[in-house]
Amino acid sequence: MPAHSSHSLAGRTALVTGVSRHEGIGFAIAHRLRSMGALVFVQSWRAHDQDQPWGTGQIPLEQLLAELGSSSLHLPIDLSHSEAPLRLVEAARVALGHIDILIANHARSSQQSLEQLTAEELDLSFQVNARSTLLLIKEWAAQYDDAKTTGRVIMLTSGQHLEPMPSEIPYAAAKAVIQQMTPTLASHLGRRRITVNSINPGPTDTGWATPQTHERVLRQMPFGRWGAPDDAASLVAWLASDEGQWITGQTINSEGGFSLRD
Repeated sequence: MPAHSSHSLAGRTALVTGVSRHEGIGFAIAHRLRSMGALVFVQSWRAHDQDQPWGTGQIPLEQLLAELGSSSLHLPIDLSHSEAPLRLVEAARVALGHIDILIANHARSSQQSLEQLTAEELDLSFQVNARSTLLLIKEWAAQYDDAKTTGRVIMLTSGQHLEPMPSEIPYAAAKAVIQQMTPTLASHLGRRRITVNSINPGPTDTGWATPQTHERVLRQMPFGRWGAPDDAASLVAWLASDEGQWITGQTINSEGGFSLRD
């Protein structure tokens, strides 16, 4: 892509969290930003995936990083720890010199209904999905150069603001923080010409769904297919480019009309 294109990210730097699985949205985002010319630092924490039914995916982490050309631009770190956001931003800043774009894609997934709810899972979900994201933004903003006009914060939320998620209460509650904080963060950082937006990617085929769940959700998708990781990545890339400089404080539902189904 020509460097003069308004869609180009040549010369810009990005930190993308949650890049642990080749099948995931995080990998698709990091790959897309790199294809547009950005230098990308990524975070992963595969211990979370190992505890989930879908596991760590088909491709070793080393191969994933090699595809991104970022084996040295990577930090595996558990974002449930309070000091982790500072350590991550500092590592990315040292490696990149400066971070223009922050993509908070990481998430802790948990399946608990009201009857199953535990204080431990609530704490972990809020630590990873909400607290670490807010602290990442704080540390990222502290290093951002206001002489630039390339500041972008993009968070990944879920569909909890569109419909109930009764079997995922800790996850939905923590992700709701992200969605609700988006206008406040955008207002605060707007004076520094930084945009802040969230994306709800809707049902995305990253390998987590059972065959039964996949078929049930597919019947509810107006376009006759699940979302793909690249669907979210393309929107992230547009918001990160100059084309997205007038969009801020929004939660954008990139979910193929899933919430509009009959």
